[in-house]
Amino acid sequence: MLEYFLVFLGAAIPWLEIALVIPLGIVSGLSPVWVMILAFVGNMLTVLLLIIAFQIVKAWMESRKKKDGKGDSKRAERGKRVWNKYGMPGLALLGPILIGTHIAAFIGLLFGASKVNTTIWMMISIALWTLVFGIATAMGFDFFVKNA
Repeated sequence: MLEYFLVFLGAAIPWLEIALVIPLGIVSGLSPVWVMILAFVGNMLTVLLLIIAFQIVKAWMESRKKKDGKGDSKRAERGKRVWNKYGMPGLALLGPILIGTHIAAFIGLLFGASKVNTTIWMMISIALWTLVFGIATAMGFDFFVKNA
């Protein structure tokens, strides 16, 4: 039971995340299905917390901007629309293997992706990479165990 909690906790910690935790959990003999489920939930939970916390700070900053009478320019609005349409999917899908899910979500939000768009794309990405790491490790580990 402790090992599964460590999988959950490891997936929730930035820099460890699913790319390391899933293979380690499966190779150590834990159930691939439970490792994948717990790693997904652990990683997604902390990404959601990051998204929520970012939005609170962003809302505070925007309220100050409104109080000062400043708004976004038309150019900035157009840039945000383009980013929301094309930028987040690429960042979310490459994030887990290049920079980590937490940093990918933070960068997306920083560049103006909406909370919903970031959440959806990060969920898709984390689910996809959970399946890739889990299935590849389980199949590869099974291959080596059978042929040993």
